[in-house]
Amino acid sequence: MAEPHAIYLKDYQPPRYQVEHTELRFDLAPDATRVQATLQIARAPGTASDAALVLDGDHLTLEHVAIDGQPLEPGEFEVTDRALTIYTVPERFRLDTEVVLAPASNTALEGLYQSNGMFCTQCEPEGFRRITFYPDRPDVMATFTTTVIGDQAATPILLANGNPVERGELPDGRHFVTWNDPHPKPAYLFALVAGNLEKIEDQFTTQGGREVTLQIWVEQQNLDKTAFAMTALKHSMRWDEERFGREYDLDLFMIVAVDDFNMGAMENKGLNIFNSSAVLANPDTTVDAMFQRIEGIVAHEYFHNWSGNRVTCRDWFQLALKEGFTVFRDQLFSSDMNSAPVKRIEDVALLRTAQFAEDSGPTAHPVRPDHFIEISNFYTLTVYEKGAEVVRMLCNLLGWETFRKGSDLYFERFDGQAVRVEDFVDCMAEVSNLDLTQFMRWYSQAGTPEVSVDSAYDAERRTFTLTLSQHTPATPGQDEKAPLQIPVEMGLLDEQGADMALVIDGQSHGSSTVLNLDESTKQFVFEDVPHAPVPSLLRGFSAPVKLRQTLTREQLSFLMRHDSDGFNRWDAGQQLALKELETLMAAYRHGDEMVLDEFFVETVRSLVETPASDKAVLAEMLTLPTEAFIAEQQTTVDIDAIHQARRFAIARLGDTLFEAFETLYTQEQSDAAYAPDFDQIAQRSLKNVALAYLCASGREEAFAYARRQFEANANMTDVRAALTQLAHAGDTSIGDPAIRAFGERWAHDPLVMDQWFATQVSRPHEDALERVRFLMAHPAFSIKNPNRVRALIGTFVNQNRVNFHRRDGQGYRLLADVVIELNRLNPEIAARMVLPLTRFKRLDETRRALMLEQLERIKAEPLSRNVYEVVDKALTSA
Repeated sequence: MAEPHAIYLKDYQPPRYQVEHTELRFDLAPDATRVQATLQIARAPGTASDAALVLDGDHLTLEHVAIDGQPLEPGEFEVTDRALTIYTVPERFRLDTEVVLAPASNTALEGLYQSNGMFCTQCEPEGFRRITFYPDRPDVMATFTTTVIGDQAATPILLANGNPVERGELPDGRHFVTWNDPHPKPAYLFALVAGNLEKIEDQFTTQGGREVTLQIWVEQQNLDKTAFAMTALKHSMRWDEERFGREYDLDLFMIVAVDDFNMGAMENKGLNIFNSSAVLANPDTTVDAMFQRIEGIVAHEYFHNWSGNRVTCRDWFQLALKEGFTVFRDQLFSSDMNSAPVKRIEDVALLRTAQFAEDSGPTAHPVRPDHFIEISNFYTLTVYEKGAEVVRMLCNLLGWETFRKGSDLYFERFDGQAVRVEDFVDCMAEVSNLDLTQFMRWYSQAGTPEVSVDSAYDAERRTFTLTLSQHTPATPGQDEKAPLQIPVEMGLLDEQGADMALVIDGQSHGSSTVLNLDESTKQFVFEDVPHAPVPSLLRGFSAPVKLRQTLTREQLSFLMRHDSDGFNRWDAGQQLALKELETLMAAYRHGDEMVLDEFFVETVRSLVETPASDKAVLAEMLTLPTEAFIAEQQTTVDIDAIHQARRFAIARLGDTLFEAFETLYTQEQSDAAYAPDFDQIAQRSLKNVALAYLCASGREEAFAYARRQFEANANMTDVRAALTQLAHAGDTSIGDPAIRAFGERWAHDPLVMDQWFATQVSRPHEDALERVRFLMAHPAFSIKNPNRVRALIGTFVNQNRVNFHRRDGQGYRLLADVVIELNRLNPEIAARMVLPLTRFKRLDETRRALMLEQLERIKAEPLSRNVYEVVDKALTSA
């Protein structure tokens, strides 16, 4: 194939033609859906009168094209596999087209496709061009009227954006519904769903008095799994009014659950389409973490109604404008609904492992990329999670009240417009009177900054000096890095662990302040400090950086016990555990006996035996750093040493502190009816962490606890936790009966079977790769379904690192085989799945060579633009 060409931000040009109104008529059929489009089009000011009209189109069969009712002759237009070009058009005109689609064979799940007989759409970022010929770009915004026609028996429910304005019956058992969306929107927000669905319905009254009907549409057998999502939706709507002053603007808000979906969900105006895994939940089938994930995703998509829909992106380079801001908003919501420290811990843990790895790999890119080949490849953790951290930094610099004023100004000034990142940041600068020119580098500069810390205490002058230095390593295409504006929230702890009063240049800053590191190196001198303090830096993880500071084990233990910042207490524990694990890894590499340090053991004991004021935070503090996080701290990643050291530490802690963990496990038992509320989730989390340590000891009485918990079948959280411990036992005879029982019990439920797949392939057993191959032939697995692929292949690749990185390279070969097959079926998922093969730079020479061999094998295939871009970047950087 010809090498795909990159698209650059610097080449942006406004659209030559705008669509004022779009009228669509769908006549649905699995193999031959007809789409008639009527577009009211106007030439944009400044566009030459002889400028051709170019409309995007992909996988479309054109049947008819006319301007103002007059069919075009063959010489007046040209159709290619990417566009429809009409050479001469009036200044204002009506364009009519008719195309034919084949939704049943659309395995890419973009545009219009079928999922279990249900018609549905996914148009972000560039899927609408697979529905009809259109200027498929976010800065073309139009009102939409959509008529959906379908067979009344197969598709009794016909949904689209906006409000229903007409419905009726047609001959031959067919019917139609017409929908009108009065709010101008880009084509990526278009949605259609048609199928045999049932709904639950509720009402919400906005602060302004608008009565809104809320509907969640699912297949009939899933109706009992919708109540939680409805509650989450209502909480989201109220929260957005109270926190950000944003009210909903239509009379109807709908959510539809779809089994085959590439993403978690999509914020289409008034008709949100959700991956079924992101909306269906009940205690029997869903673990606590999924309840919280569903709550967050429902909120995220609803919040997009303003931060993404009412104010949208000028172009796809501005993706972080809507996604970073909205992720920040959903993080605040989840913090308010649950435990703020735990939410922060979870978000930062994801950032430090997966996003930091992205920043240091061949696909590293800025929060706002400056070029791309395939835009769907930039739905990344950098754009979403790091993008949210950039917005959080703005909030830290401005303070909440000023930040809220800035967001209000942004929504009011740009309502109904497609804008840029600069427009958002300029609003913040205007309300705060701050110069945020340097801050904008966060959007254009790739990589994870490293902040180094030096400190000195002067007893005679009673001063404490902090010297902070920043450095960002080179990334592909960006060798030189400029200093960033980094907010470092911090405090100083006295000998008793209390926060000290902070005085800088004679000004009081309370007990916690934000230092503005905006130079390569900067000193901050604290006055009237009676004795050498212990610094607590980067509180709440106030910036997405790697903090390099030298603290002793004793200082880290001190911070664990006393820091007033919940996140930093947890982080001190992670750093202390990391020191211990590094010692164990060194012993393993040298062939020495691994011995757990007594100081570390006793520190963990004190956590287990001291009554917890916050059980959720304690559960996080008792969890050792993941293998992925440990790997991110190493210059050369030693896969085997990391795995062996961590397993040894968990097993030795479980055995040495068995009685303490046993007491904790027993204390946290409860007979209360299941509820996915904060207190119960915290209690279950702590109990199941204790169970994990007990089972790691290998003692039979520990597995007896796990068997009883599994067989009690009280709720899926406890069942899944017990199943994991049984399945991961060194003796397969302990886990295999539970695995069989679970599979037989839940064979009818695809989402629960995803948990079954994941539990088995995350086992650190030597036969894990063979288990993956075996399960790929299981009737419940389909490579065409993204959820199944993520559960089986994704879990193995990302969570069973020791087996994926087998020294014979068979784990890499398996993934390459999957990517090659997915490239033909679903290029978007294929491009995401190939990413672990690009993380080769810090591996040993043998594994690096084996990874590169598989990347070369993939590149030899006829590749989609999606996969080509990722693989080419990786090989170019090798």
